[in-house]
Amino acid sequence: MSVALPSLMADLDISAAVAQWVTTGFLLTMAVVIPTTGLILQRFGTRSIFVAAMSLFTAGTALAAAAPGFGLLLTGRVLQASGTAVMLPLLTTTVMSSVPERQRGRTVGLISIVIAVAPAVGPTISGVMLSSLGWRWLFLFVLPIAILSLCIGARFVHSVSATRAIRIDVPSMLLSAIGFGGLIFGLSSIGEAAEGNAPVPVAVPTVVGVVALALFVVRQLRLQRTDAALMDLRPFKSRTFAIGTVTLLVAMAVLLGTLVLLPIFMQSVLGMSTMRTGLLLLPGGLTMGLLAPPVGRIFDRYGARPLIIPGTLIIVAALVAMAMLDRHVPALAVAGTHVLLSVGLALVLTPLMTATLGSWNPSQYSHGSAIVNTLQQLAGAAGTAMFVSIMTARSQQRAGAGIDRATLLATGTHSAFAWGAALALVAVVVSLFLPRRSSATS
Repeated sequence: MSVALPSLMADLDISAAVAQWVTTGFLLTMAVVIPTTGLILQRFGTRSIFVAAMSLFTAGTALAAAAPGFGLLLTGRVLQASGTAVMLPLLTTTVMSSVPERQRGRTVGLISIVIAVAPAVGPTISGVMLSSLGWRWLFLFVLPIAILSLCIGARFVHSVSATRAIRIDVPSMLLSAIGFGGLIFGLSSIGEAAEGNAPVPVAVPTVVGVVALALFVVRQLRLQRTDAALMDLRPFKSRTFAIGTVTLLVAMAVLLGTLVLLPIFMQSVLGMSTMRTGLLLLPGGLTMGLLAPPVGRIFDRYGARPLIIPGTLIIVAALVAMAMLDRHVPALAVAGTHVLLSVGLALVLTPLMTATLGSWNPSQYSHGSAIVNTLQQLAGAAGTAMFVSIMTARSQQRAGAGIDRATLLATGTHSAFAWGAALALVAVVVSLFLPRRSSATS
């Protein structure tokens, strides 16, 4: 969808701050739903969860393809996200239940190939389709794949863990939804506030979200004493889990923010077509996929630190380079900075995921998976909102001075990437405190 944002802006007559809700709304829904998956995975069997999740995703895809306007398009994305929100922890829990510890680096590396191929092939397919077809074909292309996956999974997926009856704490669910929802809504409204179109003052949902999340955490700390928490927070007692999660959140914020902002820069500032944009983003995604297996093997042998520390430094360097791109930069230079960023992310994501997964006790698999996946989506939504909001706010500051739109957007993207580099420096510092080898007790 990142490549399609300019097309959506033109076709539906909406601003970048509104269009980015196609991505932010997806991530926001996941951040609201995923906290409940710790209990869902313990309450229902693997097959039932898979069928329900894929059914939601398929229905959302069909609705988005047929949506006559932005409202129903966003509704379809919310349904897609509801299914995806359950699938991600289901995948993580299945890996932890089925794969020996000595092979987890390689296994997560293989999973990372799939995760990396999506942003690699997605923009390219999107660019090709948008060059001759409308944005609806992005969903029509996915729909038969979703239906086929649903049918195959319903036939072959079997439960891999025992289930037990669990009471879901309704107040925790409400606090979680208000907390994560309010925080991301507030962050995502910054860009609209810069344009003067924010529905409510940014501070209102942000403060409500922070307060609700604080109450949510307090309630979980109390409920987890009797194993009744919606999201058990005890995995944070592991040093590896806590440090790895913080570093992973920064990496996800940078990844999702860049995937949204870079296509806008390439198309609206450099004047590239959607097809060319997709093709130039392809090498970076493929680089992540190709590096994932060897990175996983290196992790199994040497641990996370030798990979993550240089990886975070490369991410900083790539974002600094992106902050210096101007209107006359060669296309290959843009692709090169994206490849550099992808190398850094490849060195960081697989080791972080594997080290964080390996730091849990078996009894915490479902809750630890829910925590990591919830915070990933929160970080991704925050990163997307931050990059787009900074771009919009900076552009608005210079508007009205006789400067053309492309120059305004270029100035805004420079500021956004510079702030992204500053955020990545946090990951560099935090990664220095990772233990040399991770375990469930570290």
